[in-house]
Amino acid sequence: MKLLSAQSAGVVAIGLLAMGSWQTALAADHDHDHDHEHGDHGHSHAHGHDHDQDIHAGYFDDDQVEDRQLSDWAGEWQSVYPYLQDGTLDEVFAHKAEHGDKSADEYKSYYEEGYRTDVDRIVIDGDEVTFYEGDEAHTGEYAYDGYEILTYKAGNRGVRYIFEREGGDEDAPQYFQFSDHAIAPTDADHYHLYMGDDREALLEEVVNWPTYYPSELSGEEVAEEMMAH
Repeated sequence: MKLLSAQSAGVVAIGLLAMGSWQTALAADHDHDHDHEHGDHGHSHAHGHDHDQDIHAGYFDDDQVEDRQLSDWAGEWQSVYPYLQDGTLDEVFAHKAEHGDKSADEYKSYYEEGYRTDVDRIVIDGDEVTFYEGDEAHTGEYAYDGYEILTYKAGNRGVRYIFEREGGDEDAPQYFQFSDHAIAPTDADHYHLYMGDDREALLEEVVNWPTYYPSELSGEEVAEEMMAH
């Protein structure tokens, strides 16, 4: 099973560990623009902001972070990458260009790298997770492996919730890490997934973040969700 995020993670790990600055070198670009639904990560933290908006934007205390169960992400999910490829998300990039510092084409290029994946569908049922790559499907049994808090150059932070394969198909990734802007138990409405066989290398991945929305949404509805955040 070819998981591009794992391959990309290896490249990032080799190059940036040699520089000794993976978080400061890449996380600023990743987190400033990494999905408008992440919130405006480039802003200065204003104490008057709504509490949930602060957390969503990556401003929280360590003691606010809680463990989560795989059931928070239960269901059937679709990759947004095909919608980028067929032009459905073009209106999203045009919307970003109206409010950001890049052109619509520049945003599309940025997200093309971020959203890229061969895993077009994921089904999470109990402790089993099935990854669909074209006509191939690989199911693993996963257990919670804790969380990691990452600090970015922009000053905000993120939480990766990590799960490790303990059984099932060996072609399923050994690890995957959720990032969905929440830091305590809640049902996810979309998420970014980092998947591969090296736990530490995945933590260093800030370039490729395959993104998934519920499978029942149409491409147009996904675009609307993105622009609404």
